[in-house]
Amino acid sequence: MARTQRYKSTVRKQQSTGLRPLIAFCLISILVLTFYLREGDTGIIHSVRSGVTAVTMPLRVVGSAVATPFNALGNIMGNLTASEETLSELKAQNEELTAQVAELSEAQETATRLEDLLGLQSTYNLQSVAARIIGTSGDAWTKTVTIDKGTADGFTVNMPVTNSAGVIGQIIEVSANSSVVRLITDESSGVSAMIQSTRAQGMLQGQPDGSLLLNYVPIDAEVQAGDMVVTSGIGGVYPKGLPLGRVSSVESADNALYYTIVVDAFSSVENQEEVLVITSLTEDQTASADDIASADDNPAGATSDNASQDSNQDASQDGADASGDGTTGGE
Repeated sequence: MARTQRYKSTVRKQQSTGLRPLIAFCLISILVLTFYLREGDTGIIHSVRSGVTAVTMPLRVVGSAVATPFNALGNIMGNLTASEETLSELKAQNEELTAQVAELSEAQETATRLEDLLGLQSTYNLQSVAARIIGTSGDAWTKTVTIDKGTADGFTVNMPVTNSAGVIGQIIEVSANSSVVRLITDESSGVSAMIQSTRAQGMLQGQPDGSLLLNYVPIDAEVQAGDMVVTSGIGGVYPKGLPLGRVSSVESADNALYYTIVVDAFSSVENQEEVLVITSLTEDQTASADDIASADDNPAGATSDNASQDSNQDASQDGADASGDGTTGGE
C-alpha cells in the first residue's frame, strides 16, 4: 500500500514537472510575439529573425535541391503505378485544356483584329460596316476576295473596302449576301493617290506581279523613298487620306516626264479575316478644291483615269457589268 502511494506521488510530480516548461515556453512565445508586433522593422527581434533567415537560407536551398530529384522520382513512380482509368482521365483532361487554350487564343486574336478595325474607323471617322472575308480568287490573273455581306446589308458596287492597315480595294460585284472585292494589287485596279507630305498627285495602279506603281507623278515633284502614299479623295469613291502604302523606290529615266515610283502596300488580305466596307463619305472626306486643281494640272493622269474607266466599261459589256467605273481609276 505504501509503495502504491509513493508511486502515485512520483507520477504526479513528474507530470507537474513536465507541464512547467510547456507553460513557460508558451508565456515566453506570447511575450516575444507581442514585442515583435509592437517594435519597428529595425527592432532587435526583427534583426535576429533576419539574421537567422540569412544563415539558414543556404541550408534550405541545398535541402530543396537534394529533395527535388526524389520528388520527381516519386511522381514518376506514381505515374507508373497509376491505373489505366486514371491515365485515361488525365489524358482527356489534358486534351480538353489544350482545346480551351486554343479557343481562348483565337478569341484574343479576333478581339485584337476587331479593336484595330475600330481604331481605323474612329481615326478617320468612317461611315462603315464590318464584314468577314470568306474566299479568295482562284486564279493567277485576278486578285479578289469575297466577303460575307451584300445588298441585304446596303452594299453596292464601287464601295471601298479597308482592313486595319488601310485600303485593300473596292466592291466590283454584289449579291444579296456576298460581295466580290477587287484588290488594289490587281492589274485592273487604279486609285487616285497622292504623296502625303508634298501632296503630289498620281494614280496608284496594280501590276501583273502584284506590285504597285504610283504613275503620272511629274519629275518636278518632291518624292523620296519612305514617303507615305494616301488616297487623294478625287472622284468621290475613297475617303481622302486613307493609307495605301509607302514609297520603296523612285526612279526617273532621261527625258522622262514622270517618275517610276514603286509602292509597298500597307494592307494585305493574308492572315486577315475582318474588313470594313465604307458605305458613304462625309463632306470633309472628299478632295479639296486645291487637290482637284492640282489634278487638273496633270492631264496625263486624268487621261489614264478615263481610259481605265473605258476599259472597265468595255469589259462590263462582255458580262461583268459590275465592274463599271470601279477600281480602275475608280477615284
